[in-house]
Amino acid sequence: MEMMIPLYNTENIPGQKYELIGLVKGSMIQSKHLGRDIGNMLKSIVGGELRGYSEMLNEARAIATKRMLEDALAKKADAVVNLRYTTS
Repeated sequence: MEMMIPLYNTENIPGQKYELIGLVKGSMIQSKHLGRDIGNMLKSIVGGELRGYSEMLNEARAIATKRMLEDALAKKADAVVNLRYTTS
């Protein structure tokens, strides 16, 4: 099932009237295997991008977005407004 509803990261859509349905969410917690974590820990000492964590972040964000869209569609939403991501 392909989910195609607009996602907006603004508090409102100028010139559009809309009804607030409620909060939609898509959560994701992900971890990598211990070997990769140790390698990234060593890499953080010398500096540079931690590619394993960057990949993990992108994968987790994609899954969270998919889950959020599923929640929005279940609530019969036409769009998601004020989209925000939090990572740590």
